[in-house]
Amino acid sequence: MSQLDWIVLVVTLLAIVTYGLYKSRTTHNLDGYFLSNRSLPWGLVLLSIMGTQASAITFLSAPGQAYTDGMRFVQYYFGIPLAMVVICIFFVPIFRGLKVYTAYEFLEKRFDGKTRTLTSFLFLLQRGLSTGISVFAPSIILSSLLGWDIIWTNLFMGGLLIIYTMTGGAKAVAYTQQLQLIVVFTGMFLAGYMVVNMLPPKVGFTDALEVGGKMGKLNVITTGITEKGFNWSDQYNLLSGIIGGFFLALSYFGTDQSQVGRYLTAKSLRESRMGLLMNGIVKVPMQFLILLIGVLVFTFYQFNRAPIFFNDVQVKKIEQSAYRDSFYLVQQQYDSISALKQNAVVAYADARHNNDANLADNSLLTLKELQKNSEGLRNKVKGWLNEKIPGGDGNDTNYIFLRFVVDNLPVGLVGLLIAIIFLASWGSIAAAINSLASCSMVDFHRRFTKKKETGEDEYRLSKLYTLGWGIFCIVVAMFTYNIGNSLIEAVNILGSLFYGVILGVFLVAFFIKKISSGNVVFWAAVLAELLVLSVFVLTKAGVFKMGFLWLNPIGAFGVVAFSLLLQGILNKKETPSVD
Repeated sequence: MSQLDWIVLVVTLLAIVTYGLYKSRTTHNLDGYFLSNRSLPWGLVLLSIMGTQASAITFLSAPGQAYTDGMRFVQYYFGIPLAMVVICIFFVPIFRGLKVYTAYEFLEKRFDGKTRTLTSFLFLLQRGLSTGISVFAPSIILSSLLGWDIIWTNLFMGGLLIIYTMTGGAKAVAYTQQLQLIVVFTGMFLAGYMVVNMLPPKVGFTDALEVGGKMGKLNVITTGITEKGFNWSDQYNLLSGIIGGFFLALSYFGTDQSQVGRYLTAKSLRESRMGLLMNGIVKVPMQFLILLIGVLVFTFYQFNRAPIFFNDVQVKKIEQSAYRDSFYLVQQQYDSISALKQNAVVAYADARHNNDANLADNSLLTLKELQKNSEGLRNKVKGWLNEKIPGGDGNDTNYIFLRFVVDNLPVGLVGLLIAIIFLASWGSIAAAINSLASCSMVDFHRRFTKKKETGEDEYRLSKLYTLGWGIFCIVVAMFTYNIGNSLIEAVNILGSLFYGVILGVFLVAFFIKKISSGNVVFWAAVLAELLVLSVFVLTKAGVFKMGFLWLNPIGAFGVVAFSLLLQGILNKKETPSVD
């Protein structure tokens, strides 16, 4: 990056953090540190909800996801609007009425302490691991820009986040996210504009969409239905998005403390509901536009030479290996195909403008064949990295948008977009660490300590729990390097292993009044979690095929079914026999 980019990056980050810390003044107790004294308006609640979900992974990995797999990932979000309505009707009034700090306090009032402890533990496990993956996302940026070892970048980024979160608490998170999202949306709009602006003179926005669509990247709606019936292994389609995505969103926004803690900061029930409902309206279009940038980047690289592999660190590993000469040969072939692709896509665009259907069709067929050949060469390089190069990683999805920004955008805008990814990271990770600390303090420390502590004591201990979870997340980030998925997909897969079961416990609590035994729900949750993990392992082993979104309804309905079954068994045992 240039000196101006570094100035823009540093000034933007310092301004946002200074503002957040300035607005973070609050009472030194749990209500102030974790819930901002329940004083925020719905607009700030909305931005906090969106900022918590829209991490660096969203802006770093989602465009790369669209570049490689098209727009169909947006279907993953189709269940969110309906989930927001359900949460506003059933979840929020109960949480606010009980004035809980965490969602899991309600479970002890409804069932017993061990059910609360189990559910809170499942949350802490999955959110701690997911946040560790999120810490890794901005570390990628520093590693790529500065050439630092990923271990040192994880320590540096994690350390900054710990200081930031410990100092400010929930109020700093909320007010900082307000400015973060303004900067984020401005920067992403500029990125999309610049992609189109850098296309050849006669190629406009609609032409870019036309090329992306013809190359299969505008696959916004996919049914998952094939000649052999519904493809259950298809990760993203209309049915899995609406059903699986609904259950995932219902659990994430309704039972995940990182989100529950956001709307419990609102000053009234109405403000909490408004924040959630507006999130349901805004989220799908926002994600659509972020993915669309990935499609535009793909189109840009049809008109311009694309890197054969987007992670320079991994390319250097090949160049220093026994496959160096083979790589240079493949690189030459790839460059030759790229030149031919540029000619073909220009010919296609000209044919469209001249209404020459035959030339357009022929040019498109040529372009698709060349794209297939170039992908074959890319896959060969990925194979070397995955199988032949020590420490190699053949997945460059998370580096596509970053590489495009650094290589092509003008001076100043590069620094702004890098700042955006940092800001999104800080906002979401700070909120997550804050929620991990709140659950540790309220669901475990407060319940099991025998000491009587003042509000100031609890405030100080909450900061120590924040420090502990920050260190845990850094450790997880150290093991994220060869995760094998795009980061955005990896986080959602991890969440799906636990979210359905957590949701199932709350569904029983809300809707099945005849079940009041904590033993029943506790063991139902354990059995359902074992079921989900078994299905996931068997799917990975190839015993049967199923997209990860289906793990969410399996977990939720599993808890409900096991609860009813165990309740029936216990009732039979307790009913005396009649001679």
